[in-house]
Amino acid sequence: MQALSWCTAQGLPPPRQCIEVSDSLKADEAFRHLNEGSALLWRGDYHQARQMLSALARRLDRKPPPTGKTVTEQFHLLRQFRLQRARLLNGLLVPLDPGFRIPLRRAPDVEQACAAVYPALTEPGMVALRELLGLIGAHEWRKKGIVLPHLPQPLIPHYGVFPPTRHEYLDLVARAALDNKNSALDLGTGTGVLSLLLAQRGIPQILATDVSERALTCARENRERHGLNHVITLARQDGYPDARVDLIICNPPWLPGAAPTLLDQAVYDPKSGFLRHFLSGACAHLNPGGEAWLIMSDLAERLGLRQPGELQGWIQDAGLTVLERLDARPAHGKAKQSKDPLHLWRAQEITSLWRLGMQ
Repeated sequence: MQALSWCTAQGLPPPRQCIEVSDSLKADEAFRHLNEGSALLWRGDYHQARQMLSALARRLDRKPPPTGKTVTEQFHLLRQFRLQRARLLNGLLVPLDPGFRIPLRRAPDVEQACAAVYPALTEPGMVALRELLGLIGAHEWRKKGIVLPHLPQPLIPHYGVFPPTRHEYLDLVARAALDNKNSALDLGTGTGVLSLLLAQRGIPQILATDVSERALTCARENRERHGLNHVITLARQDGYPDARVDLIICNPPWLPGAAPTLLDQAVYDPKSGFLRHFLSGACAHLNPGGEAWLIMSDLAERLGLRQPGELQGWIQDAGLTVLERLDARPAHGKAKQSKDPLHLWRAQEITSLWRLGMQ
């Protein structure tokens, strides 16, 4: 088989071995090949490839998710189960010709969706069909935008940048007391939504940072759509910049744990490193009388991934004190999915905005 370039926006590893297959392949045979470690490069009809992906998912979902003796054990088993499921389904690949054309019958035009995410493709390549479908869906979402109650324009998400689909924490930011704050730092800005909210609330100078160039591109587009180029400055930065401000705001990943793909980095924070860095560095970057706002869910405590009181201990160790805590109950879809093995804990989750001042 001809060597093909590997396209991925998630940081998926390239297949170690690959078999070319077509429409004659049966789902059971495909399932066996994938379990044996061989990826499948589809050379038949595009819609047949999508049907194959659905058939493989049904076979995986016949087996109920594992259960543990404790909620913590169940969480880890469930996450391992879902990672293995994703790894197997990501083994079904489709080819890409230069210019991001899919050389399969009845294939859609994916040039714009791919060009928005991948580097230019000048030689034949291949991509996981599952990732490609997610990319196509994200491109449609990007064209429509997300309507948020606190912003005058729809927010435009980019693929690989975590979208603010959980409105409850945005409501907390919109109503938290904000007096005499003339400058702000949005640490890990993502889509830029928190900077936009603070600008709407009247802060005249905002520095928004992120380590991801993809996130900064997304935040830049949203800044321009809202006409806030004169208020929000964007900078690529890993950690704190050399600056002092009146307000630092941060919505770090909520769950301690490894992040095997780029998309996982929005949810999982290895050893709570980013959270602890935000807290420990806040005082050194606040003006007198300044505040640090931490947006954090208590799901980690409910799942036993972080001990009760551990967060408060980190806050105190950082030289910070709690001025106010605003809480919100979950309004997102996962809290209502009764079939989710973690539904009981998700339904009880509380999202908080911690207003922190210097001791």
